[in-house]
Amino acid sequence: NITKRDWVLKGDTVRYAPWENIDETVDYDFAKEASFSYAGLSRAEIAHHIASFASGIWQIHPFCEGNTRATAVFIVKYLRTLGIDTDNDSFAKHSWYFRNALVRANYSNIDHRVHETSRYLDEFFENLLMGTQHDLRNRRLHVDWPQSDPAGHLAIDGNTEREKACTEQVTEQVTEQVARLLDALGDEELSAAALMDRLGLKHRPTFLYTYVHPALALGLIERTIPDKPNSRLQKYRKARAIS
Repeated sequence: NITKRDWVLKGDTVRYAPWENIDETVDYDFAKEASFSYAGLSRAEIAHHIASFASGIWQIHPFCEGNTRATAVFIVKYLRTLGIDTDNDSFAKHSWYFRNALVRANYSNIDHRVHETSRYLDEFFENLLMGTQHDLRNRRLHVDWPQSDPAGHLAIDGNTEREKACTEQVTEQVTEQVARLLDALGDEELSAAALMDRLGLKHRPTFLYTYVHPALALGLIERTIPDKPNSRLQKYRKARAIS
């Protein structure tokens, strides 16, 4: 069975569906969705239901490689069958947040007082389907982020030692990888392929989720073509404020 060490869980993993039950579980979820009626639902209720449907598919992990990306593509196509015109831009722009929100929707650890929550995934889909402006910063999803501050104001104010300590605790686990990435970047603008070569990495998903996405979430690097995250001409550079 699949396990994945997730930064947002401090290295722990979601419990995915057992491989021998994947077909049966997928059939069950799709049959349940086929019998569901969207008639009379508000846009917010639709967003919540789609979030739940996407979460269930993702947790089954029916796609061996690119499970999150394949889930996103499927949801976009499924929304279109419902007459909801959308595209992949939000998923591409907030790909790491989307995955972390799926993780938090499917993870509980009672001993550490962490409980699964659909809050973050609901916010993603409300932004997508309703045009709301929920804050989609990844640090808010980390299991060490203060529950008294779900909106992430500590990252903005940071005016007490406790608040600064919380922010440091959330970010410390990516420091080594991010530091290596910043060192490899120097003062240049480099493509993903060039950066992977400098870092000696071969596995692109590891590079993106462990190096690039955390650095982007922390505002330490930026894309040279921010409006087109998946452009073949995309490069990365240090954020201007720290160059």
